[in-house]
Amino acid sequence: MFDVKDKVVVVTGSSRGIGRAISVQLARSGAKVVISSRKEEACEAVYDELVKEGHEVLCLPCHVGEREQVENLIKKTVEKWGRIDSLICNAATNPVFGPISTLTDKAFDKIMNINLKSSLWLSNLSVPIMVKNGGGSIILMSSITAFVGTDTIGAYGISKAAEASLVRNLAVELGPKGIRVNGIAPGLIKTDFSRALWENPKLLEKQENQTPLRRIGKPEDIAGIAHFLVCDASSYIAGQLIVADGGETISWG
Repeated sequence: MFDVKDKVVVVTGSSRGIGRAISVQLARSGAKVVISSRKEEACEAVYDELVKEGHEVLCLPCHVGEREQVENLIKKTVEKWGRIDSLICNAATNPVFGPISTLTDKAFDKIMNINLKSSLWLSNLSVPIMVKNGGGSIILMSSITAFVGTDTIGAYGISKAAEASLVRNLAVELGPKGIRVNGIAPGLIKTDFSRALWENPKLLEKQENQTPLRRIGKPEDIAGIAHFLVCDASSYIAGQLIVADGGETISWG
């Protein structure tokens, strides 16, 4: 049930952090993985590592905010392997910190385009290919900021709440076609994306103390959930958002 051997999986934002951990986990488990992020050199570093280990991977740099690049990503994947079994939309951005009252239109549009619209583009482009091959799995990366308010990354949270809604709507629409759509909502994970939080000793201590597991997450913690949602073990799960936050959102603190 947990076998992913020879499944073709596209992972965006996979040159570092959570995306990289997912790609490494799936490739080492036998999947054929597309490594993709905005910077070619970063993609190639992950690609070279996995190729040296003997895994089947493809390096396709892609800025998910650019429609033509997104179309090329899907096109090249199909040209290489003839199918897509799973799509994992992990690429995201958060270029600003501070209250929403100071948010510019340009920054808001960038966040929504990359964090939300790209997931819709990628999903819509992948669906016909999955249907042709009998179904598939789409995984969108949301966040626990979809559930809570914040005075520092409000626009990011809005985009991730919208992505959670997209999960549910796509699941209803695509379920009859044999495509399962689910999301993952990580808490604080030790990545470059959140470096400002976990590198600050006081902030890190506060975070750990308010989390029942008394630690922040590792990228590998999310990689295991992605593996589960790709494989047949999750064949009856659709439209769900799996929270992986060490229990933070259920604790009174």
